[in-house]
Amino acid sequence: MLDPTSLSGTLIEYARALGWSIVAAIGFAFGIGIALKVFDWLSTDIDEWEEIKKGNMGVSLIFVSLIIMVGLLVYKVI
Repeated sequence: MLDPTSLSGTLIEYARALGWSIVAAIGFAFGIGIALKVFDWLSTDIDEWEEIKKGNMGVSLIFVSLIIMVGLLVYKVI
């Protein structure tokens, strides 16, 4: 067990923090991708991406809320 106040202990803690940051970023990316794909499959009557391109703020707000909620879930899990 390394002393956390020593230089080597501090560097190991920085490496662990960096590793967890990378894991969180990958988890968030996969979570958002899966959530958007599932949402796309469930709403077959509307093309969300085309509506967003047209400037439909309602659809874009739904996507933003979906991304925020999945982000909060991934944050709590990791």
